[in-house]
Amino acid sequence: MADSFYFYDLETSGISPRNDRVMQFAGQRTDMDLNPIGDPDNNLITLTEEVLPSPDAIFITGITPQKTKADGMTEVEFLKIFAKSIATPGTVFVGFNSVRFDDEFMRFLQYRNYYDAYEWQWKDGRGRWDLLDVVRMTRALRPEGIEWPFDSSGKAANRLELLASVNKLEHTHAHDALSDVQATIDLAKLLRDKQPKLFDYLLSIRDKKAVAVLAKSGQPFIYTSGKYSADYEKTTVVCSLADHPKTAASLVYDLRYDPEPFLKMTAEELVEAWKYKKDSTDPRLPVKTLGYNRCPAIAPLGVLDEASQKRLSVDMKTIETNRTKVLADKGFTTRLFKALGIMDKQQQTRLLGDVGDVDSQLYDGFFSDADRGVMQKVRTSAPEEISVNNFSFQDDRLKELLVLYKARNFPKKLSDEERATWETFRITRLQKQFPGFMQRLQELAAGNPTQNQMYLVEELKLYAESIMPSID
Repeated sequence: MADSFYFYDLETSGISPRNDRVMQFAGQRTDMDLNPIGDPDNNLITLTEEVLPSPDAIFITGITPQKTKADGMTEVEFLKIFAKSIATPGTVFVGFNSVRFDDEFMRFLQYRNYYDAYEWQWKDGRGRWDLLDVVRMTRALRPEGIEWPFDSSGKAANRLELLASVNKLEHTHAHDALSDVQATIDLAKLLRDKQPKLFDYLLSIRDKKAVAVLAKSGQPFIYTSGKYSADYEKTTVVCSLADHPKTAASLVYDLRYDPEPFLKMTAEELVEAWKYKKDSTDPRLPVKTLGYNRCPAIAPLGVLDEASQKRLSVDMKTIETNRTKVLADKGFTTRLFKALGIMDKQQQTRLLGDVGDVDSQLYDGFFSDADRGVMQKVRTSAPEEISVNNFSFQDDRLKELLVLYKARNFPKKLSDEERATWETFRITRLQKQFPGFMQRLQELAAGNPTQNQMYLVEELKLYAESIMPSID
């Protein structure tokens, strides 16, 4: 049973959870009425010396690798605090775009350090929620009482800093993790105060079982997602076509669109229609995977009142006509499954051509109970006891991670052989990153940077030179 929220935000070295790293973690616990409990958490995490950060990310956050070295802690030190004091039973983790971004970084962080990548968000009454789609659905269905921002081109925008600004919420340092956390809590209070029924409903349906019940009810329903057009506030009416063949999800059809052109397509043609093509005028297949465990913003059709229908340009007769058509063609779902199979093979081919190192292999499979027991032994062992000879793993990923784990967290405890392995890994990775890193620094330096930005360019250059084995 949930008994508190934990609002959190990360600043990272880039946008890839597989390859980049958490540099700042900040969070604040509240009760279920959004009142703060205790002091906020604000931790820098040391960037290890096999990672060159994205210069663009550092331009946004201002956090240099040198600062994390001076003031930060290791990943292991942070995760001990996280496991003991933050990921407590009954905690619901909340963020702004956290399901797609922050949660992924946290999963890879825990995977690299022999923690279960998922338990922190489901075990012992814990859970997760994401306010971004709550904001989008509120804007689409119940916008009254809240100021809604637009970007410089006049398009609707739901960025946290803009929402905070137009609603006069305190947000003194955008892209500082702790400031973003405080702004997110204030935004949650605003949403709850102005539209409490929708806020409470979306909180209640964040659980994957509740999502599945509505998605599989056989009735059309409202779905808000970043994948849908901003012209209609990222919101549409969908119906479920079938369970996804490989994951806990539904394939849903956007009922704004007449399905007839797609019903005539072969599986191979559906593959091409499904792909995103920039600047293409061809209609894209309006089928999306709705993941039950990703806190989607969905609601029964009854929530779509007349004002919302008009605002979102939803014609209910068209919706029902399109639904009847798409559900009548049973062969359409069969062809969709075949198209999914084709795309899976294409993705596998791409992955084989771009094999990542063990750091990126979290989603290659779940660990056995036996391996999970050994992972706990690794976490509780003294640094000098961490050796491949002292642990018996079934999964090769855990064997490969061990030297990397030791080098990142306990570098002084490496044996000569382990140090050689680490240096080979580190240099190989840096050599791949270095050319693009330096090119981007040159581009930024040539782009009329401010004095502070030029300082960051110089700091990043110095950092790269300090960790590279040699600079030509």
